Amino acid sequence: MAFEIKDIDETRAPLLDHLIELRSRLMRAIFALLIGFGVCFYFADPILGFLVQPLKDSFPDGEGQLIFTKLPEIFFVELKIGLFAGFMVSFPIIANQLWTFIAPGLYAQEKKAFLPFLIATPVLFIGGAALAYYVVMPLAFLFFLGFGGEAGGLQVQALPAAGEYLSLVMQFILAFGLTFLLPVLLMLLHRAGIVTREQLVAARRYVIVGIVALAAIVTPPDPGTQVILAVPLLLLFEGSLLLMRLQEKTMRKNKAKEESEAEETAERAVGDQPAE
Repeated sequence: MAFEIKDIDETRAPLLDHLIELRSRLMRAIFALLIGFGVCFYFADPILGFLVQPLKDSFPDGEGQLIFTKLPEIFFVELKIGLFAGFMVSFPIIANQLWTFIAPGLYAQEKKAFLPFLIATPVLFIGGAALAYYVVMPLAFLFFLGFGGEAGGLQVQALPAAGEYLSLVMQFILAFGLTFLLPVLLMLLHRAGIVTREQLVAARRYVIVGIVALAAIVTPPDPGTQVILAVPLLLLFEGSLLLMRLQEKTMRKNKAKEESEAEETAERAVGDQPAE
């Protein structure tokens, strides 16, 4: 049996029913988030061990430590880890609840247009977060630790605090994950008719400058890490232009097909009319 996306629901539920359904969807999303938070909080120590691995690898063997300067700091660090990781784990369920709520109000063509964006969002975010964790953070930490040494006869060494380190890691992951959503944003703007491919092509030089400036803001003052972010963003921008061209061709074909079918229907209607 072929998979078929049905058109907009013909049922017209009153406003109260929509509000009740919205409350139900929100409760399920919050429940999924709480479950994810509880599980991730229970495994906060292994998750923290995973997050500190780039810092550990940046220190020489047997050196380096993570300290805390306030008694409740580690507790709040684990709370942040539980909430941050719990949201990542529960995001598919939250997105599914959002889709289930808005899908009945969309036509079949709109559902087909929206589904790819819903699928591409977590994929691109995970890709950006993976780039930050496996490539950018090790280079950035090596860069920062390179400032250690000796000054005025005193040893200068890094003693990163757990809370500050976690905030830095979350900043890296969120910055890279969100910037990798550039194609989703551009495609949605194009789909809504707010921007056209021709406008983006004409503004390419300004987009390149903006991407380089963004890479300089969200990465450490190290040219290497800035290039690591800027190059993928430029490739994603060019890929978005290519997808826009394919989308425009598909839309033109569909429009021509609809016009042809409309003409055939009109011709049949004229042919079926009885002669006077």
